Amino acid sequence: MPGSAFRYVGVNDHDIDLFEGQYQVPQGISYNSWLILDEKVCLMDTVDRRKQGDFLSNVKAALDGRGIDYLVVSHVEPDHASSLQAVLDAWPGVTLVGNAKTFQLLENYFALGETSRLVVKEGDTLPLGEHTLTFVMAPMVHWPEVMLSYESSEQVLFSADAFGRFGAPDIAPSTEPEDWDDEARRYYLNIVGKYGPQVQAVLKKAEALSIREILPLHGPALTSSIPHALEMYRKWSAYEPECDGVFIAFASLHGNTELAAEHLADILDSKGCPEILLADLARDDMSEALACAYKYGKVVLCASTYNAGVMPFMEDFLHHLKAKNWQKRTVGLVENGSWAPMAAKTMRAELEGMKGITILEPVVTIKGALKTTDEPQLAALADALMQ
Repeated sequence: MPGSAFRYVGVNDHDIDLFEGQYQVPQGISYNSWLILDEKVCLMDTVDRRKQGDFLSNVKAALDGRGIDYLVVSHVEPDHASSLQAVLDAWPGVTLVGNAKTFQLLENYFALGETSRLVVKEGDTLPLGEHTLTFVMAPMVHWPEVMLSYESSEQVLFSADAFGRFGAPDIAPSTEPEDWDDEARRYYLNIVGKYGPQVQAVLKKAEALSIREILPLHGPALTSSIPHALEMYRKWSAYEPECDGVFIAFASLHGNTELAAEHLADILDSKGCPEILLADLARDDMSEALACAYKYGKVVLCASTYNAGVMPFMEDFLHHLKAKNWQKRTVGLVENGSWAPMAAKTMRAELEGMKGITILEPVVTIKGALKTTDEPQLAALADALMQ
């Protein structure tokens, strides 16, 4: 953490099962909030109302009898702002700080009435005493009102949802986990992945700042790993693959398509493929599968035909990819159908609506059980993937 003027007042949530009602978080989630104790006291965001009681206790203890002058609202989404009214009730006279869009969206959740407001825009500053906040607008990363705050004296960037991460290990928020990438990737690509150009614009703004510490609204603070985190965000927002390997995602009706996927993986391994990962779309976490599709430059989609289309789990996966702006990938297709294989046609139609997708030949068609006569097709697809 930065100097003694900064106090962490956030909370960990280990009771939540689904973040945003859809993403599994077996390690929980943290809702991060900080107090800046200076001539003026500034609270940086609140937390989800699920943990409001713990949060208010943390704030009260850190204040030690002082009041709150400002509450900066970096992001209106309820997991960060839904305790706002509780703060206003507990510490009357607080001035809310946000941009014009912030206050427009807050009206959807709260009856603010005559609450004191300070409307800021790009580059505006808020002097607190020895510390000064400068506001950096970050629209659509990932809501339109999002803004970052840069504290110049200690070179700290309050980054809103940017550089956040799933998971809430019971460690100090300043402790950086060695495995930041996996849960940060899953968080970014599922929540912010659609908005690559907007993230790129914010990264350019960040390059102009001297940053010693990044404090996101979820997950650990970043210090020594800042260059790495910036590089990963550059890759993710540019839709660049991270590693050379093949990700195989399958949706299998009776297990035969799964066997074909596994056999393809064996062939790739025998040919020296550097990394191979398989995912069962019916059983594995969908958000993790989507993150893997971004991680690898080459992806194979294996699916059974279903109702003259494709297995629903594969259909759902493709819809997730399209919604998150998945692009710039090489894709192999394996379909299965006992009498009228249609899965590949359906998958191809979805993929052709995405940017920069190259579909490899051959498209492998299996009818029913995997047979020795299917070997040449799978071997040919493996060769194409290895080129």
